[in-house]
Amino acid sequence: MEQVVMGKQQMRQRNSGFLAFFISGICVISSGIVVSLLQEMYGFEYGMTGTLLSLMSIGNLISGFVTGILPGKIGTRKTVAILTSGYAIGYLCMGLSGLMVLLMLSFFLLGIAKGCTLNTCTILVGDNSANRTKGMNIMHSCYATGALLCPFFVAFAAKKGSLVPLFILAAAGLLMWLIFLSAPMEGKRKTKEKTTDWGFLKSKKFWLLTGLLFCQNAAEFSVNGWMVTYFKDSGIISGMLSTYTVTVMWTATLIARMLIAFVFPIKNSYSAMIKMGAGCIVFYLGMMMAGSQIPAILLLFAFAFAMAGMNPTAVASAGKMTSATSIGVMLPAASSGAIIMPWVTGIISQYAGLSVGMASNIVPCIGLLVFAVLVKRVSEEE
Repeated sequence: MEQVVMGKQQMRQRNSGFLAFFISGICVISSGIVVSLLQEMYGFEYGMTGTLLSLMSIGNLISGFVTGILPGKIGTRKTVAILTSGYAIGYLCMGLSGLMVLLMLSFFLLGIAKGCTLNTCTILVGDNSANRTKGMNIMHSCYATGALLCPFFVAFAAKKGSLVPLFILAAAGLLMWLIFLSAPMEGKRKTKEKTTDWGFLKSKKFWLLTGLLFCQNAAEFSVNGWMVTYFKDSGIISGMLSTYTVTVMWTATLIARMLIAFVFPIKNSYSAMIKMGAGCIVFYLGMMMAGSQIPAILLLFAFAFAMAGMNPTAVASAGKMTSATSIGVMLPAASSGAIIMPWVTGIISQYAGLSVGMASNIVPCIGLLVFAVLVKRVSEEE
């Protein structure tokens, strides 16, 4: 009888992770559309757009470290309740005021919520899935589904008023917060009783995987944050249609992750990551050279398809090194790529043009391939 109850609790924890990450996909990816709407509304420059996106990533970075430490002080549930409130508070503040300081704080709070949600869902799903790689790909598929739906979500809400999407996104953030509050989580005592194992810090493989995830975060978040603005301002895809490029990207991501989870399971994760890295380079270069709508959309789809499995496969490859502590180091450290690259893209765009700024994203794509090759070599030596 005890095993059945335990099984039900594990399933509930895993499903809470899936649902919360779905809503997080809506809230995070909507930020790329929202920042474009805010730029039009308040007329700030490319540099400020990059700064807002980077502030979100700074919040993500700080949150990741805090999520690894704070549960031992105040308990897991209180930590998650405090930090994941950032989606609701952040979007609500954006809707209430266009004051630049408040917008900067709002994006920072979105990042705080994003970091805590990622860490919490990774533990909830990873620790309660029979097949870790499959579970991680399903979890990231839930995120991709939310990201896929967010342009429709925002476009529908925008018909009611330019600020309505912000209030609806705040409501979505509140719903996610309530899901975490109702999910079974470890209490303070159990967290304290566990002995923290820092052995993963001595592992070359751990740091190479972190480097790979750094490049993945840099490329993915910069492209996500800037793609709508790039297509709109370059005239390749005009008007509201440019907003739906997010749907193209996340449709490809969802398809790829579901194929990995259910149809073509990865047999050798290291070789798969090398192929993904090579695909990202080829398709991104092609997309930057595309001057018309159809080739640009097709190459964006291919780029997202190649990138889709990189994050869950890399995290799953950490294997026995994965714990609340290691995830609290790996994911925040890797997310610093998402701080640097959107800001770099914004600064380059402001001084050299948006096309040059977007072209700079090829650097982290090359980094993906380099780190994937190095991870495979180290794994073979071990």
